[in-house]
Amino acid sequence: MEFMSKEGYDKLVEELRQLTDVELPRAKEALVEAREKGDLSENFEYHAAKREHNRLLGRIKFKQKVLAFTRVIDPAVMDNDKVHLLSKVELTNLANGGHMTYTIASPHEADLREGKISINSPIAQALLNRKAGDVVEVKVPAGMLQLKIERISGMEE
Repeated sequence: MEFMSKEGYDKLVEELRQLTDVELPRAKEALVEAREKGDLSENFEYHAAKREHNRLLGRIKFKQKVLAFTRVIDPAVMDNDKVHLLSKVELTNLANGGHMTYTIASPHEADLREGKISINSPIAQALLNRKAGDVVEVKVPAGMLQLKIERISGMEE
């Protein structure tokens, strides 16, 4: 069972719709066209089209499985006293005084450019169930980080 935001769930549903309604028919058509060009054993276009078709089928199956085991969380009913999935956390790096803000997201919603980190990441794991004012040490590839939790809020804030 995986949990995610309504926004993330809707985005995943839209990606699946795009794959099944647009990309898969296009791949099937390319496969048919390549098959019509003759000897399949030496037909590079056919093999490439078949690989693309199979790749799309794999992606569709994966996204369907993710959606089947996903539950949407309503952030409005969640407690903002502790860090949890969908919490927006303002942090200070105690080593350099740098400030950062992350939203703890499901692995399927994680996007560092949007400030969303996976709940499975080392930083998120260290922050879970901690409160504002707590200092956490996180082992990351670059070494140890000491982060102070300045503020916790919900996604919608």
